Amino acid sequence: MESDTIDTFFNPKSVAIIGATTNPDKAGHVIFKNFANNKKRGIFKGKIFPVNPKMDLLFEFKCYSRITEIQEQLDLIVIVVPARVVPQIMEDASIKQVKTAIIISAGFREIGEIELEKHVVSIAKKAGIRILGPNCLGVYYSKTGVDTLFLPETKVLTTGDEIIATPRPMFGDIAIVTQSGAFGIAALDYLAGRQIGISKFVSFGNKSDVTETEVIDYLLSDKETKAILLYVEDIKHGRRFLKIAKTVALKKPIVALKSGRSIAGARAAASHTGAIAGSDKVYDTVFKQTGVFRANDMEEFFDAGKALSMQPPALGKNIGLLTDAGGPGIMAVDECESKGLFVNHFSEETINKFQKLKNRGILPKFAATSNPVDLTGSVTDEMYEIAADLIFQDPKIHGIILLGLHHLPALKEKYIDGIAEISKKYTKPIVMSDIGETEMALYTRFRFDKLGIPAYPSPEDAARAMSALVQYGQFLIKNRQEKEYLKKFFEKKI
Repeated sequence: MESDTIDTFFNPKSVAIIGATTNPDKAGHVIFKNFANNKKRGIFKGKIFPVNPKMDLLFEFKCYSRITEIQEQLDLIVIVVPARVVPQIMEDASIKQVKTAIIISAGFREIGEIELEKHVVSIAKKAGIRILGPNCLGVYYSKTGVDTLFLPETKVLTTGDEIIATPRPMFGDIAIVTQSGAFGIAALDYLAGRQIGISKFVSFGNKSDVTETEVIDYLLSDKETKAILLYVEDIKHGRRFLKIAKTVALKKPIVALKSGRSIAGARAAASHTGAIAGSDKVYDTVFKQTGVFRANDMEEFFDAGKALSMQPPALGKNIGLLTDAGGPGIMAVDECESKGLFVNHFSEETINKFQKLKNRGILPKFAATSNPVDLTGSVTDEMYEIAADLIFQDPKIHGIILLGLHHLPALKEKYIDGIAEISKKYTKPIVMSDIGETEMALYTRFRFDKLGIPAYPSPEDAARAMSALVQYGQFLIKNRQEKEYLKKFFEKKI
């Protein structure tokens, strides 16, 4: 029943937006316009009702003074009015037997109005209404057209030019669960820019009712989600989180970014969402016990999430490096070792196979082939494919980092498709890096991403992404779930 109620946030049959308005500078205008546009496009299939006592019509929809005037059953209400008005709205919601409420409004616990927030929650609990928020962005789910993001998708600059301001990512398999709305928007912008899709987005703000634990529990059975990115400032109901997070992590990887590590950071979190500070060492322990990968910063958060959603876990710590440039290869080795990974020599059989290829002139005689493999500036597409296949075959290697610098003259980028096809034959992960921000570098990384091989702009980023795959693999091995996970992972890929 709890899962069914959470699902209502994503799949409501009827929605009322309280605080809908014609003023384009107001959140209520943006949110109602999101629903109205998605209704017009045929994406949102349910009924929508604007609520504002000062208006009769909004985008050709009849406007209501209060939700009690609406004859239809309401699955979801979105509240975008001053905090002081929210208790009365929740009383009306109780009369209407509303199922769920997203309270976008701020002005509660985060500014010390604890009793006001408690009052709103008590009304909801008596009526059996589940709340997301207050002080949140709510939900974005592109498949059903539920979009409570109050930040407009486009803005008109003073020059008169219209630009994308708050992009909505394409549909994909990463779920975003965030306590901070601003961080959530940054995540959507980042993923949209990288052309990485999301399955669902949830911002829960002060989490007066629905918490991160309930959301990740719901996502466990969500077939559209392969990996979960979780931003939190504190965690409520620690024991329950321990149990649920571990259950979910055995089926789907979770990457967490927990802010408020320092005393000053914890104080800032308290004034942001009313988060309660706790020992950072405790969070470290909890994440390790539950198999949640803890990212150190925003970059690692996204990099790990991308790798874990695209590639199977590494079932060991020994990594094979394949490069066309010695320097970046050394940088990747250094980062691997700093993360507790190994870059040990290949098996004797693999070393002998490489030597035979060099003797026959298929690979450069001066190429280094003991691990890392440096094909040098003479590299061709075919050389990359042959070397990658050999490294995949080595039983001592658990994952591959490919450094494919695009600058070299004989490299025509055919190897991108070739290596993607080769990787499908194996249950080992591969990540890649191409350094640069020019059109060619962006194209190379984009092509790899599109083919399911996560690509990064630096060797260190690629090594950190591989570290996430190794840590997740170690967790699965410890809990003896690796075979079951790999089977399901490749079934989904097929």
